[in-house]
Amino acid sequence: MKVQDAIKMIAGSLVFIGSLLTLLVNKYWVFLPMFVGLNLFQYSLTGFCPLEIILKKCGMKD
Repeated sequence: MKVQDAIKMIAGSLVFIGSLLTLLVNKYWVFLPMFVGLNLFQYSLTGFCPLEIILKKCGMKD
């Protein structure tokens, strides 16, 4: 799996889990998908993604 694919999979999972937790547990979980969406937006503008750095340090290939 490539880094870009892993970023999309992790971001999608976090948005889904955060939305589900918002509905089932507490309304403040909405900040998780909001943070992920904001991070994806700034990544599209700047090309900087902290998750990409972490995944590369863990040994995932480009």
